[in-house]
Amino acid sequence: MLQSKIFTKTQKEAPKDEVSKNAELLIRAGFIHKNMAGVYEFLPYGLRVMRNISEIVRKEMNAIDGVELKMTVLQDPKPWQASDRWDDKKVDNWFKTELKAGGEVGIGMTHEEPLAQMLTQYIRSYRDLPIYPYQIQVKFRNELRAKSGLMRGREFVMKDLYSFSRTEEERAAFYEACAGAYQKIFDAIGIGDQTFRTKASGGIFAKYSDEFQMLTESGEDIIYLDEDKKLAVNKEIIDDESVLTDNNLNKDTLVEKKAVEVGNIFALGIKYAEAVGLKYVDENGEEQYPIMGSYGIGISRLMGAIVELHSDERGIIWPQSIAPFSVHLISLSKEESAKTESEKLYKDLQEMGVEVLYDDREGMSAGERFAEADLIGIPCRVVISDKTQAEQKVELRMRGDEKEELVTTDELIEKCKAYVQ
Repeated sequence: MLQSKIFTKTQKEAPKDEVSKNAELLIRAGFIHKNMAGVYEFLPYGLRVMRNISEIVRKEMNAIDGVELKMTVLQDPKPWQASDRWDDKKVDNWFKTELKAGGEVGIGMTHEEPLAQMLTQYIRSYRDLPIYPYQIQVKFRNELRAKSGLMRGREFVMKDLYSFSRTEEERAAFYEACAGAYQKIFDAIGIGDQTFRTKASGGIFAKYSDEFQMLTESGEDIIYLDEDKKLAVNKEIIDDESVLTDNNLNKDTLVEKKAVEVGNIFALGIKYAEAVGLKYVDENGEEQYPIMGSYGIGISRLMGAIVELHSDERGIIWPQSIAPFSVHLISLSKEESAKTESEKLYKDLQEMGVEVLYDDREGMSAGERFAEADLIGIPCRVVISDKTQAEQKVELRMRGDEKEELVTTDELIEKCKAYVQ
């Protein structure tokens, strides 16, 4: 992509009402635009990052037999009334709206009830189970406090998967498979060593759940971590002796940490299937309710969490796996030969499958370009200048590394082969 063709601009300052690092950096670097509190537009750079995260999540969900679909955002009240989750006194973070023809609809925040209701048309027999439908979709929650950038939004993108199993053993096996898939996701996007499975309250879903909490000083959650077992307990249930005993944890050895939730998994039992009449006939000809689980990852929240973890005083440091581009190519020389060399290198890298942001703009100093490059945070910066041309080389620097080296274009292309996924 040519940087001259991108309409967004970097900014020296973020909006004064933004207090989170992720919102400040993502806005300043031109990844997101703030529409209102808790509501952000994803600009070209930001959309590329979101797609990269989504593809990693999609790959791991498919690997455990997840099947992707897309549900509606507008919600019929009936299945929610059946499960007793429509009333604002029971669940207070709904967005709802009136239809002009009369009646009320919800704006989707999660999809246990509508998915279970839809499956009454497709599940008949034990042979139809287990199934693991999932979606990557925009969700809406009427958050009272939306002050943490992408980590607490009123409109956000989430991956939500739902398991429908015949037995509790089958449900538990998939639950653990999904927990393993989540760890692979967190490893792939560069936060695995700072993210821990955390026992927590199930909230409106179940008595208990498993959260995946990423350590960060900007986190709103307090967890108590066993660093040897890499297992934690959320503060809200730290005094529950049964949780500590069941997980062989000693309260006296747990370390208090601040963290942000980046994923969760819940065992749901038959509550939602029973509410909407979702049944199947088992091997003995008896009607049964499938046993459900739900498994969420906030895609946009992950993007914010990664910035909280991977950034410095100059800007963002994107992990290679999710960066908007692999290489930021900057042409400084006004000599025609340098421009020709830059354009050739740009095309050569593209033909290899390396995604390149080419700064072909004019009228900016080298210092301004380098400051912008650091703020945007693309992993590999390549500079072509009069100096490099004289030595028939290019300047290479990795984001987060102070060292610069001069390499030939052939050496650069060899190094960039690692960026082709």
